Amino acid sequence: MKIAIPLYPRFTALDAVGPYTVLAFAPGCTVTFVAAEPGPVVDDRGSLSLAATASYRDLPAPDVTVVPGGPGTIEALSDAELLGWITRAHERTLWTTSVCSGSFLLGAAGLLKGRRATTHWGWLDQLAGFGAEPVSERVVIDGRVVTAAGVSSGIDMALTLLASMRDAETAQAVQLAIEYDPRPPFDAGNPKTAPVGLGDKAMALIN
Repeated sequence: MKIAIPLYPRFTALDAVGPYTVLAFAPGCTVTFVAAEPGPVVDDRGSLSLAATASYRDLPAPDVTVVPGGPGTIEALSDAELLGWITRAHERTLWTTSVCSGSFLLGAAGLLKGRRATTHWGWLDQLAGFGAEPVSERVVIDGRVVTAAGVSSGIDMALTLLASMRDAETAQAVQLAIEYDPRPPFDAGNPKTAPVGLGDKAMALIN
């Protein structure tokens, strides 16, 4: 199972690394970071880079794509090479997926028309502009397109995907291997439960 994660400037690291860690642990899965050209790509904080070991040309037909989001999504929406790769890869993928604002890249590639989809809560309603039906859920599956909400939900998406690709036991074994047993110190990970007024501060950290 060949899995490709495209990188572009100012992606959010956990969007890519969360699913990578889940899927790279899975037996029979090979995960490759791709970009326009092989080499380091800097994240949205400007202090961390991941190395793309292959170009889009090197991996034109992966079995699965995982498109991360991040502040760089805005510029990436006009990246014809990236969008073209997503579109062409989707013609053959078993699953096409995204994390956070990566769903907007799926939308720009024409893959969300008439589909239920999700993204970060701060931009969820904007998915309708790509013909999608915005859904406020952590992971949304519509056909072979899977979208995840904000950053950390990429881990949930990858485990959900792994259960479908393999089986629930394999997904559970990976979950246990990485000790994914979230017990956050605050109930502030969702705008419905976060303290009043925290939303603006949270969005200011991202924008």
